[in-house]
Amino acid sequence: MKLAEMVKVLRSKNAGPCQLTLDLIFDRVEHFDAVAARIEDLRGEVARRYGVALEAVSAHQSAAAMAIKFTLPRRVISGSFGDSDVYGAQQNGPLMAVEL
Repeated sequence: MKLAEMVKVLRSKNAGPCQLTLDLIFDRVEHFDAVAARIEDLRGEVARRYGVALEAVSAHQSAAAMAIKFTLPRRVISGSFGDSDVYGAQQNGPLMAVEL
């Protein structure tokens, strides 16, 4: 099943000017549990799809909130020359097609 079909919300946003965060919020506990069980695999997929070292990607999960968050460095500092998304709000696309 595609990750985009399992989450209620899949969004990106800045976590400061130099970092990006990807939020996965679920409305079905079985989907959260399935993804949480493979969080390290998904962390590796985030690193690969965003072109950063695995060590640069952090993963956090909250069963109470049924949410998973990945944080990684931005390629371009927010608001600097060459930045095409000052808020980091349009960076979730690479995760839409991930199959789990």
